Amino acid sequence: MAKVETALTKMLGIEYPVIMAPMFLVSNTKMVIEAAKAGIAGAIPALNYRTDADFRKALDDIKAATNKAYGINLITNKSNIRFDEQLKTCVEYKVPFIITSLGSPESTIAACKQHGIKVFCDVIDLPFAQKVEAMGADAIIAVNKEAGGHAGKISPQELITNLVKNCKIPVISAGGVGNGKQMKQMLDYGACGISIGSPFIASTEAPVTEDYKMACVNFGAKDIVMTTKLSGTPCSVINTDYVKKIGTEQNWVEKFLNSNKRIKKWTKMITYYKGMKALEKAAFGATYQTMWCAGPSIEYVHSIRPVKQIANELTSEFEKEYASSSARKDGSVKMSFSN
Repeated sequence: MAKVETALTKMLGIEYPVIMAPMFLVSNTKMVIEAAKAGIAGAIPALNYRTDADFRKALDDIKAATNKAYGINLITNKSNIRFDEQLKTCVEYKVPFIITSLGSPESTIAACKQHGIKVFCDVIDLPFAQKVEAMGADAIIAVNKEAGGHAGKISPQELITNLVKNCKIPVISAGGVGNGKQMKQMLDYGACGISIGSPFIASTEAPVTEDYKMACVNFGAKDIVMTTKLSGTPCSVINTDYVKKIGTEQNWVEKFLNSNKRIKKWTKMITYYKGMKALEKAAFGATYQTMWCAGPSIEYVHSIRPVKQIANELTSEFEKEYASSSARKDGSVKMSFSN
C-alpha cells in the first residue's frame, strides 16, 4: 500500500488525509470506529448527544474500540447553550482534535492548547481564517460553496488557493468531494486534507431513516438548494417537494426579527432551535416535512454501503489518481508527498 503523507496525516497519525465530517444527527460512534478501521479520522458533533452523560458514554465507547484519532465538532456561538459543558468534557477526555463552527474558537483554542488537543476551525473566507490563525488554531477547514450543511460562498479552488497563499497553518478542504479524483484535485490546490460528509449519510451505520439515505442515492447535485429557514445561515438541503412548497428564503417577518439589534440574538437562537428540530423530525421519522441536509457530492452516491466500504473506495480511487499522475510526470510512481 502506498503511503500518502500530508500535514493532516502527520498531525492525526492516519493513513489517508481524510476526515469523515461531523454531521448533525447523522454521525455516531459506529461510523467513527469504522472510519478508523479504514485509515481515516471520523468526527461527531457534540450536539448529537442530548445530555453530558450520553456524550461521555459515546467517548468511552470510541476509546474502548480504537486508539486512532477522532474528532468532536463544537458549535461555539451563543445558540449552543451547552458549549461550556461540552468543551469541559472534551478537555477531560483529551479528545484528539476539535472542529469549531459558527462562532469564535478563541476559548476553545485556549482550553485545548495546554492539553495537546488539536483545534481545526471552520472558515469561509480569508479574514476569518487569519483571525483564527492569530488565535492559535492548528489548521483551518476551508468550507466552500459546495459543502453540505452550512456552506460557504467561494469555490473550492479559489478558497483553498487564497488561504494557502495567505496563511501559514495547514488548510483542509470541505465541500464538493465525492470521489478519488476530486480528493486529489483538492490536494493539488494546496489543501493538506479533505473533510467529506454527504457520501457517508447513505451508510449502513448511520442512524437516520432509510428514506433519508435513499434520498442521497436517488437525488443528485442539481437537487441541492440553499435555505436560510433552518438556522438563519445558508444551509444546503435536498430540494424535496416540502422544501419547494415552503421556499428557501426567510419571510419578511423573520428577516425583520433577525435584523433587529435588540432581539436578533434571541431570534437567531429560536430559529436555530426550530430548524434543528425540523431536521431531527425528518431524519428519524416518517413525515411529509422532509428537510434533509446534504451537499452536491451525493451525486456520487449510488447505493447504501458500510462506512468502511465507502472510505475504502474513496481512498482506493485516490491512490490510483496519484499513481497515474506520478507515472505520467516522470515514468515512476511516487506516492509519498507532504504539505
